[in-house]
Amino acid sequence: MLRAWGWCLTGLLGIVFSVACGQAASSLPEESRWGQAKQYVAEGKAREAKAVLEDLAKRYPKEADLHLLLAIASLRLREAQAAELYVRQALAIAPNHAEARTLLGWIDLEIRRDYDAAVQEYARVVELKPEFPEAYNNLGVALKKKGDLEKAMVNFNRALELRAGYGEARSNRGWVYVEQKRWREAREDFEQALKSDPQDEGALYGLSQVLKEARDYAGAAQALRSLMARSPNFVYWLEWGRLQLVRYYWALLLVTAALIAHAQYKKRVRRQAHGG
Repeated sequence: MLRAWGWCLTGLLGIVFSVACGQAASSLPEESRWGQAKQYVAEGKAREAKAVLEDLAKRYPKEADLHLLLAIASLRLREAQAAELYVRQALAIAPNHAEARTLLGWIDLEIRRDYDAAVQEYARVVELKPEFPEAYNNLGVALKKKGDLEKAMVNFNRALELRAGYGEARSNRGWVYVEQKRWREAREDFEQALKSDPQDEGALYGLSQVLKEARDYAGAAQALRSLMARSPNFVYWLEWGRLQLVRYYWALLLVTAALIAHAQYKKRVRRQAHGG
């Protein structure tokens, strides 16, 4: 499933603030504006964050984490080209910066649609952070979009070995099962993912597709209604409408047949009344 900018950036921020900003404390001096910039980014105040960070970058041009945060602020402002420039500057300073490579991989995947480049970046992150389940999950997503389902499955499995309750990896693996028409396994993964996160749109939508395949149209419609309640995505409404047509197909046929029979009966009555 394609991820919205805001939703994905929330995940990226989690990675950056848990790792990169810890590194920044040892690189940047105890600078109050650095902490202020991080707070601005966390609060979604991208324009204010970028102004502070650009000023700091003039004084600390060799701080990779600073350039990485500039890239994230730029993405918040939908300035994709600027974001890519900043993240590449971060990697020029620190080629093994796993968080910067993660962000570059996301840009390759979701903005540039260069799946080969995304696979390359995420594979490098796996090498740098082999203990991080997120690294394998990201690589699995890129491989799936590239069409390499078997390798994608291997990486989702590895992510789940490292963290059994990793709902996102389970949901992503469920979509691989859907592609392979392994409906039972797909349903199990989507249901398990929803236990971890009942708000997981990808898992809910996947479950609706599995239930539709099993001809559980009422269950599929219920999953889609849950999605429609929280998202304006027209795809969900369209799917729900199609399901209603399928669910009530026979009822519509019966009603149509009854109307036709009634019209024919009235026609015969009129003919008889006129001596036909």
